[in-house]
Amino acid sequence: MKIHDVIDVVEATNSTFSGSSFENVNLSGTRFNDINFSGATFTDSNMSGWSIDDVNLSGLRLQNANLSGAEFTGCRMTGARIDGIPVQDLLDAYKAAKKD
Repeated sequence: MKIHDVIDVVEATNSTFSGSSFENVNLSGTRFNDINFSGATFTDSNMSGWSIDDVNLSGLRLQNANLSGAEFTGCRMTGARIDGIPVQDLLDAYKAAKKD
């Protein structure tokens, strides 16, 4: 299925978009509930203000993404890295610094 130059509301429930490609798409105001983003890649994406709760992010790849104001809560991020640094190491360093 291909969708081009459409301004409409899409409602997808119990759907699979595995292997799909989204380019130059405006998803502002879109809600994602109970989503598996494992293995997904977001490049040059504006995700500012996103609220991401209880989502599987394993294998997710973000490149040149704007995450200003984004909030991650209860997400599985095992093995996740930010600029090559494991997220768990960053969290551990933050907690240690906060104790001082």
